[in-house]
Amino acid sequence: MPLELLLTPPPPKERADAVRNRAAVLEAAARLFAERGVEAVSMDQVAAAAGVGKGTLFRRFGDKSGLAVALLDARERELQEAILRGPPPLGPGSAAGDRLAAFVGAYFDYLLEHLDLVRMSETAAPGARYRIGAYRFWHRHAAILLAGGPDPDHTAHALLAALSAEHVSALLPELGEERMRAGLLRLARSAA
Repeated sequence: MPLELLLTPPPPKERADAVRNRAAVLEAAARLFAERGVEAVSMDQVAAAAGVGKGTLFRRFGDKSGLAVALLDARERELQEAILRGPPPLGPGSAAGDRLAAFVGAYFDYLLEHLDLVRMSETAAPGARYRIGAYRFWHRHAAILLAGGPDPDHTAHALLAALSAEHVSALLPELGEERMRAGLLRLARSAA
């Protein structure tokens, strides 16, 4: 399946008031999460800060993990676009191994910037990480780059397992960012 078919689709067209409410909710959530941490903020607090009713918030996002997914959506699309059409080595034009290492580095940067949100979106329910459309995109991209080796689909899943937010959250305090980045890049290069 071509990667373009796995791109995170843009949000559907909405009424003007729904667009305003969505923007207000996402702005309020981003601000509150940055100020207090994701775990410390309730949906009630987000609704109050956005000036919308709780019902509007829950109908639109379902729960806090749905809100996390919505906040991550734009950043995921930026990374997907850079993979498809950006400059090498992340974008087309470099050797598969170089592209895989660039992807792992870029994804790790994205993960560190949004670790609590990604962790919430990935762990909201058993298997949630694998149902997120962006995961299918990341997996397909890695599998394409690993096509010369044995079982690229499994190897792509194994590589992405090292980039799960739960895994990174658990190891980051012990290993630190530099050591984790170096290890992830070694893993990517050895898989390619």
